[in-house]
Amino acid sequence: MTNGLDDVVAAETVLSDVDGAKGRLVIRGHAVEDLAAGWAFEDVVHLLLEGFVDGLPAGEDLRSAIGSARLGVFKRISPHLAALRDLEPVDALRAGLSLLADGDDLDTALQLVAAPAVITAARLRMGAAKTPVAPDPANTHSADFLRMISGRPATAHAASGLDSYLATVSDHGMNASTFTARTVASTQAGLGSAAIAGLCALKGPLHGGAPGPVLAMLDAIATPQAAHGWLAEALARGDRLMGFGHRIYRVRDPRADALKQAIARLSSDEELAGRIALAEAVETAALDLLRTAKPDRSLDTNVEFYTAALLEALGFPAQAFTCVFAAGRVVGWIAHAREQAMTGRLIRPQSRYIGPAPQIAA
Repeated sequence: MTNGLDDVVAAETVLSDVDGAKGRLVIRGHAVEDLAAGWAFEDVVHLLLEGFVDGLPAGEDLRSAIGSARLGVFKRISPHLAALRDLEPVDALRAGLSLLADGDDLDTALQLVAAPAVITAARLRMGAAKTPVAPDPANTHSADFLRMISGRPATAHAASGLDSYLATVSDHGMNASTFTARTVASTQAGLGSAAIAGLCALKGPLHGGAPGPVLAMLDAIATPQAAHGWLAEALARGDRLMGFGHRIYRVRDPRADALKQAIARLSSDEELAGRIALAEAVETAALDLLRTAKPDRSLDTNVEFYTAALLEALGFPAQAFTCVFAAGRVVGWIAHAREQAMTGRLIRPQSRYIGPAPQIAA
């Protein structure tokens, strides 16, 4: 028995397969690298939800439906925005999701897909003493997410970069938040309950990861020339190097390369190019030092390292990184929730009691 349920198969799924030994992630028949290289987020939504949500449109019809859902979410949460202003972004997202419907139909699914972008953007603008920007249903989801944050139209490269990120994190096997969402869905609770439960699990630092601390590390190192010395000192102190190592992957996390390629497409800006050069120098130095310092452990680049660089380049503050993660993963939660609900089985594992026995009266 293992308290973390490692290697326990809890469900059969058609949605994704994680092969940690080979460094491979397959999402419904497609390598994650292929999705990140050019799929729009709307196409990933169709890929994951097809067959699980009745009446799901495709192509431009789905893009339009998600756009309309963004507008519907904005109208629903607008009367409550003042109450979200002082919450941390992830807490504001959780509260905002609770205002939405909790069914299992197409409208509920699309509102949940749309909501993280709308709520996160509104909360960030209010936190900066700016007025929330209403969605534009004519935009793609990624372009509108960026526009709702900055107040300006997104460039094609930026929208494509966010598409790559959302596709990359859309699903990842039976992780903690996905298992939580499936467990809630197995009780016949609605999709809203399953998504909120998934978000609550994602909020925990052992699952949501460390892209924020990656930025702090890059800021502290500051220049490519300082990378090796700074990292060597950190390892000598026993510090963990943020963005390296993964519980599942024993080789390089395939999502790291997908995001590295996505950020490279944004590198025409001189300041951004410098930041990318710093990240690459830190990665090279860290991998060299880790191979020497910990030869018995597989500590390669994980998704968090280039997540930090990419989301920073797209204009997201570190405090919102978990919300942006949720904006991609929510479609996976919905798909898994529907897949579980369609089995009709309640998830009810056993436990082994190891506490004291009752005292028997003499």
